[in-house]
Amino acid sequence: MNSSNPKSLTTEFFEQLYQENSDPWQFATSEYEAKKYAATLNALPSNLYQSGFEIGGSIGILTEKLARRCQSLLSVDVSQIAQSQAIDRCQQLTNIKFELMSVPESFPTESFDLIVLSEVGYYWSWEDLHKAQGLIIEGLQAQGHLLLVHWTADRGILSLTGDEVHDDFLKLVPDKLKRIKSLTEDKYRLDLFEKI
Repeated sequence: MNSSNPKSLTTEFFEQLYQENSDPWQFATSEYEAKKYAATLNALPSNLYQSGFEIGGSIGILTEKLARRCQSLLSVDVSQIAQSQAIDRCQQLTNIKFELMSVPESFPTESFDLIVLSEVGYYWSWEDLHKAQGLIIEGLQAQGHLLLVHWTADRGILSLTGDEVHDDFLKLVPDKLKRIKSLTEDKYRLDLFEKI
């Protein structure tokens, strides 16, 4: 573990970020993001999930793609500005429910056969990461899939690194999860788990 004690980045941080730039990570235009989204979708073993949960949907680029693989999809984000864009982008898709939610302070009461944590875990402190892990495991149905995708190239302002997040989830193997797919690219890492 990191010897420092990082704090989770706040809702205010993300609201200010989206206020200054409606697409701060170029989700809509980056070739890197497009390839990563394709790899994310290709990693999913099922063509159709009953109920998906996306933690940190941002402006809805991945949300829109995930919705085509889920009968119902709950997408949450801490930023109202980002989520407004996501709602506009996905307005033609009737199977998506959007909620403003800060995980792990809040978590849905229903269970899911797919949970996607993409580019979110490293904004949490260790304490919040561990809290979120417990809630994710609890909310994931037996044989349900958990997909993690995180940037690994540069820590910058992040509370944790992408590798720290993924390695910490690996500690839940083999008691609670089994890893069924792993991909390490130049700038990101993808791990797919199944709940035991």
